[in-house]
Amino acid sequence: MINPKILVTGATGRTGGAVVTELLAKGWPVRAAVRVRDARSDLLQRRGADVVVTDIFDPGQLMDAMHGVQRAYYCPPYHPFVIQSAAAFAAAARETGLEQIIGLSQWLAGPNHPALMSRQLWLIDRMFAALPNIAHTVIIPGLFADSPYLEMMPFAAHLGVFPLPVAGESRDAPPSVADIARVAVAALLDPASHAGKSYRPTGPKLLTVTEIVAIIGRVVGHKVRQVRTPLWMFYKAAKAGNEPILLSGLRHWFQDLDRGAFAVGAPNDTVRELTGKDAEDFETIARRHAALPESRQSFGARLAAFAEFMAVPILPGFDPVAYDRAQEQPVPPMPHLALDDADWRASHGPRGLSGGARSVEGTTCVIAQETVGKVLAGSTVPRR
Repeated sequence: MINPKILVTGATGRTGGAVVTELLAKGWPVRAAVRVRDARSDLLQRRGADVVVTDIFDPGQLMDAMHGVQRAYYCPPYHPFVIQSAAAFAAAARETGLEQIIGLSQWLAGPNHPALMSRQLWLIDRMFAALPNIAHTVIIPGLFADSPYLEMMPFAAHLGVFPLPVAGESRDAPPSVADIARVAVAALLDPASHAGKSYRPTGPKLLTVTEIVAIIGRVVGHKVRQVRTPLWMFYKAAKAGNEPILLSGLRHWFQDLDRGAFAVGAPNDTVRELTGKDAEDFETIARRHAALPESRQSFGARLAAFAEFMAVPILPGFDPVAYDRAQEQPVPPMPHLALDDADWRASHGPRGLSGGARSVEGTTCVIAQETVGKVLAGSTVPRR
């Protein structure tokens, strides 16, 4: 039997690249949709992927990319018009007779969240779910271990500091990109078993930011201390290489982290249940990042990290409020962070935290032992 070809969007990105790697390792044919030809896409082609340059906002190009494909992994771009990308993808899927879509979404996604990206992801999930005769599965991770946490590894390795604008007591069970991809691939290889379901992969242990910093210190071999960076300063460092809509959402997602939204339903057994293997622990992921060239101990790498750190105060800043206003973004009448939203609590709350599956607005949410009540009562993390 010949395995059907699978389309992967964002194939040179974090999760898209990991999905391509996992599929190729299992012997499945892959069509990798990329924005441009570059060294990363050339590497995918050498490894056996069918690489196509595709404008993910253009229905015609997406239909071309879906020709001869039965299943697809949709990775939404960080873009203020991401909803158009998803609508174009949905239209192309209908026209070409796609049988399955695995969509990457977000644990915080909801119609009333103050972050535009979170609201649009909620809409995308429901748009894909409404497509007739197309199996749809949603992957809803929280913050990745690889980003934002381990993007700070060079500063920790060379300067002994971990700059992040959240409280040390904030808790999370961040999954690796590799585990997110393995969950997505498990669903791609068995559409019937996973249709209409939503999965939240997590790491194996709930950790405070203080514990995360201690693990990073153990990995790099010296003490690392968290520097609770002011958000305006964090934006200066993060502005280069990040899309403005991502930066705009970060201020809300960090508040959700401090409030305890990522501690709800974490950790769980999703990775093991879908893949047959335990989720990677944070130290394993951290050691992988510590081995990257920019984090290896050398005079040149330390000097580069020091120069980058010292340059941050003089870098141009980013004003998320001004950005949102300039984009003329739609705003819900009463925006709410996750734990302040009754609908979010109802769909992510105690009745669904038995470790099994439950129906949530036409999907099935798989989450594990933690209670929203404890978070709201302040027994898990302090309120700001």
